[in-house]
Amino acid sequence: MTKGLHWSDLPADVLELLRRGTAIPAHPLALDPNRDFDPVSQRALTRYYIDAGAGGLAVGVHATQFAIREVGLYEPLLRLAAETAAEWTDRPLVRIAGAIGRTDQAVSEARIARALGYHAVLLSLAALKGASEDDLIEHCRAVAAEMPLIGFYLQPAVGGIALSRSFWRGFCAIDNVVAIKVAPFNRYGTLDVAFGVVAAEAEERVTLYTGNDDHIVLDLVTPFAIRAEGREAIIRFKGGLLGHWSIWTKSAVALLERLQAAVAAGPLPPEILALDAFVTDCNSVVFDVANNFAGCIPGCHEILRRQGLMTSSHCLDPHEVLSPGQSEGIDRLYATYPEWHDDAFVAANLDRWRS
Repeated sequence: MTKGLHWSDLPADVLELLRRGTAIPAHPLALDPNRDFDPVSQRALTRYYIDAGAGGLAVGVHATQFAIREVGLYEPLLRLAAETAAEWTDRPLVRIAGAIGRTDQAVSEARIARALGYHAVLLSLAALKGASEDDLIEHCRAVAAEMPLIGFYLQPAVGGIALSRSFWRGFCAIDNVVAIKVAPFNRYGTLDVAFGVVAAEAEERVTLYTGNDDHIVLDLVTPFAIRAEGREAIIRFKGGLLGHWSIWTKSAVALLERLQAAVAAGPLPPEILALDAFVTDCNSVVFDVANNFAGCIPGCHEILRRQGLMTSSHCLDPHEVLSPGQSEGIDRLYATYPEWHDDAFVAANLDRWRS
């Protein structure tokens, strides 16, 4: 049997980038107006993210639609993204593949990702709803034997399961865990993850990435003081692995760099903290909070369609569409926050990306 990939085997520049913190968009799936796979748009998206300055790509994750497995697109999408990235740039990129399902499926997907040159897998536990905590940890260990692991606290509103502090402590004790995407959209759940990292004494190895699209800015500028196991540690979110950053990505990269610089300079000026409300307001529309996130993926697709990066906003499920009023909400965002979109950048490069 082929030996699994350990985080210590990763290229030094990739590991350094992951730990320093970078912007990683969750890669959407591009479908044409007939709801067929659109490889031209798919490649264009990858090229856009790279040229926008993203430090990585996350493919086969929630924003890519978990149903890609049912239509035979999981491996082709991972392969296309990896090949497109390799042809487009020689700078380091953190390549992350989503892995889902019960243990046999998740292990199989990790092996596919490893064979295609990915660096880590983002592991969703949604399929193990009802499993014991011990069984969840054993599942994670099995996948970590194949690939470096990024934990995923997916919010329950879109299929995630509640995960306790003790789970996160056990998870972070797994040696091949390198990061966690924290996305419960819940401050208590976010603290549970931070507590688990410190309780496992894993803060030097496990890097936190925000997936809390409702709290992006404050996650990235807040020092989390955690007391566990008789000691206190300060940990911080270093970057973002976000569906929200699959749109207006050049602006997202600039935002992350601005926040990182502000944290390094300290103390934080009020105008930095004030950005949180602007970004969260944008996300409330794109992710369709008014309808319990029903249109979160179509909302991202619609912006990419308007920019010309995708030829439709379709999802694999024909019933997964923009909610009533969501398109008008996107119009409001463009009018209210013109500094956040990157339409001019896209327009200047679109023909090259789609070639």
